[in-house]
Amino acid sequence: MMAATDNPEEQVPVEQEQEQSVSETEDLDAPAEDAAAETLADALEPQEAASGDASSEEADADEASQEEDDEDKGWFVVHCYSGYENKVRHNLEQRIETMGMKDQIFDVVIPTQEEIEVRDGKRRSIERHVFPGYVLVNMKMSEESWYVVRNTPGVTGFVGMGNDPIPLRPEEVSQILKRMEAEAPTIKVSFKPGEKVRIIDGPFNEFIGTVDEIDMDRTKVRVMVNFFGRSTPVELDFLQVEKQ
Repeated sequence: MMAATDNPEEQVPVEQEQEQSVSETEDLDAPAEDAAAETLADALEPQEAASGDASSEEADADEASQEEDDEDKGWFVVHCYSGYENKVRHNLEQRIETMGMKDQIFDVVIPTQEEIEVRDGKRRSIERHVFPGYVLVNMKMSEESWYVVRNTPGVTGFVGMGNDPIPLRPEEVSQILKRMEAEAPTIKVSFKPGEKVRIIDGPFNEFIGTVDEIDMDRTKVRVMVNFFGRSTPVELDFLQVEKQ
């Protein structure tokens, strides 16, 4: 005879109860974990956006600062005594160094052009000042930088309207710098058409003639020489003649 508690229909297995309990717990925990993840994502998104905005603002500020620096910089023309250009540049570079002005005065340039001079049958290379009596200074114009440049020995003043220095336009600066770098050396001779010259080399050595034409591109000169009582043209190199 079986007891009432032994009825199989009324008895619930222990394992089934445990499985049901675990399943219910997982169902309860899952929404909680999802909510926590969403909360964390919501918390991070504004920070990341703020960080991105801050970086962008810093980059914009740096770019704006750089543009302001570029706008403040300019090439100014300084007038000095003719023949003292190199001296003025040396003096100004020393003052920039000793007075700590490298952050306001950046460069000092004397516009020059290479020139080949032919004199007494000899060729030599020299630097010719394109604008005698003037020096270019790349600087930020301020009271301090103006004082340093203006009071450099040999400087007589800035080029501008009245007391206000006016910077060169960018296209003017570009043209001057390109002219210094790109142009081939020019040739300078000590004689000109109509002048007497002496031939110092070649078959007509020691002959005296008159310059008829000068060809700078070919570095040739045509000289009219009296040969056997007749005026004869002779083409010579610049180095083969010298001024009489």
